[in-house]
Amino acid sequence: MSKLANQPPPSDMDVDSADAADEKNLVRFSINVLELTRDAQMQHGLRHGDYARYRRYCTARLRRLYKSLKFLHGRGKYTKRNIIESTVKDVRFLHVVFYMAERAWSHAMEKKTAGPNAKQRIYMLGRFRKAVKWATLFSQLCSIKGDSRTSLEAEAYASYMNGTLLFEQEKNIEASMMNFKNTRTVYEELGKYGSIENQLLCRQRIEEVEPMIGFCSRKLGGSALQARDLLDMEKEGPAYDLFKAKIEAVLSETRSQQAASMTEFNWLGRRFPITSAKTRVAILKAQQLERDLSGAATESISADKKLATFDKLFSAYHDARGCIRNDLASAGNAENIRDDLNGLDKAVSAVLGLRTIERNQLLVSIAKSKFAKHPDDKNEKITKPEELVRLYDLAIQNTTDLTDLVSSGRDKNEEENSCVNEYELKGLAFRAERCFYLAKSYSSAGKRTEAYSLFCYARSLVDSALHQLANSLDKALIQDLKALSDNCRSNSCIEHATGIMEDETAPGKLSKGVSTMSLGDNKKKDNKYLIDMLGSYESALGEQHPKVPTHIAQFPPPFQSVPCNPIVLDMAYNIIEFPNLENRMKKEKKSILKRFWG
Repeated sequence: MSKLANQPPPSDMDVDSADAADEKNLVRFSINVLELTRDAQMQHGLRHGDYARYRRYCTARLRRLYKSLKFLHGRGKYTKRNIIESTVKDVRFLHVVFYMAERAWSHAMEKKTAGPNAKQRIYMLGRFRKAVKWATLFSQLCSIKGDSRTSLEAEAYASYMNGTLLFEQEKNIEASMMNFKNTRTVYEELGKYGSIENQLLCRQRIEEVEPMIGFCSRKLGGSALQARDLLDMEKEGPAYDLFKAKIEAVLSETRSQQAASMTEFNWLGRRFPITSAKTRVAILKAQQLERDLSGAATESISADKKLATFDKLFSAYHDARGCIRNDLASAGNAENIRDDLNGLDKAVSAVLGLRTIERNQLLVSIAKSKFAKHPDDKNEKITKPEELVRLYDLAIQNTTDLTDLVSSGRDKNEEENSCVNEYELKGLAFRAERCFYLAKSYSSAGKRTEAYSLFCYARSLVDSALHQLANSLDKALIQDLKALSDNCRSNSCIEHATGIMEDETAPGKLSKGVSTMSLGDNKKKDNKYLIDMLGSYESALGEQHPKVPTHIAQFPPPFQSVPCNPIVLDMAYNIIEFPNLENRMKKEKKSILKRFWG
């Protein structure tokens, strides 16, 4: 005690040196939060929107982390163990907090994409709150235990989670927008530095957050993107799944307001009244999609997006037809109402048929662009002529159905007659195109006679169509038919010449084949194998062709003749006299009764 009492108190310099040593010994962890998030989500389900699979992955990942860290929660009875600042001695503890937030978020998104009812929505919001709780803890721990970049990314992650919760609650849209703006600001700054991959990830995250900021601004009445503009943006990633239903609700509300002023449906000079509000909304949605397909910016839209728009268009018209037929079922015996509904059903079906033909023409143009490609092009599927024949079969059937539907009325006006004539000519053009590609199919199979006949028949169909289109204003169709006529003529000449050449060379090939025939064994050229020529330097590679295998060893090995075992016939067995062995056999002892009864 006396020695301790006699020691002098520590000076200020010693205290500062101790603090510096503690600061030096403090390890700063580094986590690329954005890259970790993207890799985990894209590799485990969210590439296809499977939130349940991603939640199962987060659970399994947490189980492995707990086991590797020996941070278990008791055996049998659960014992809660909190992760605080003093607990984080390994970077994996930060991973635990991160995956807890991801698991809660993915569970909430799973419930949201399933279309929750009132009770499930309460549970979904609870999962979002849990995700915000863990994300906030993750941000706090990273600010203490992580480096500056990790702390900044964790703060952006927590802001995104908090904004998601407020966005879903629809109570404080302004606070939600501020959180999303904070996230955008952080990723804009982080995107200026680092590798190219990191800059691309930051750019993608900003693009995901931008529509949500625009939607919040629109809800607040600011001058931001309109709902239609939001739908035109890239619709990929988990962020879009969050507000897709909200934008659809806004669009439905807008269509309902516009439907109040829509009372008639015009088609080929006829007007059909629309009484059902659901039918009006469905037709308005279809007409909006038609404007998107026929707008000035359609040339810059990819073919896949056009096909997706066509699918939505067909769905809207099918919904309209379903509403009309439900009204027909409930119309009773009112003849005027039934006539109007039948006319409206016919008009909607005809427009649906027109759009189906346009979609098939788009598919034909895509297939033709791949048909002309060289077979050496990599990563590109070459279209076969049979596929184009099938597409033209569908187009011919669609034009036949459309002309039958339009001409089914008793009193047809001039517009209906012109529509029937127009699509009959288109059907004739489709038949000519089908015949041309059918001839191509026969040509690729080496059937010259059939191909030549089909090319000639296709040219006659084209000439017939051009004769009927002499006074038509459809210049594009006339140009296509003229090009098809030239192709038919050139291909028929090629097939004719090729057939004559094959006929000229056929006798020579026949005589050569007959001259090489023999009654003896048809011995093929012996292949030289490397295993048989180990003592000599001679190439065993064979012909330099990818389909010819290298001759290393023959497999399976050839059969070899082996000597058979000799056949021994034992002829002495029948004349050998064997000794009598009865005296050596055991005699059976019989009892007195057996002897008596014999």
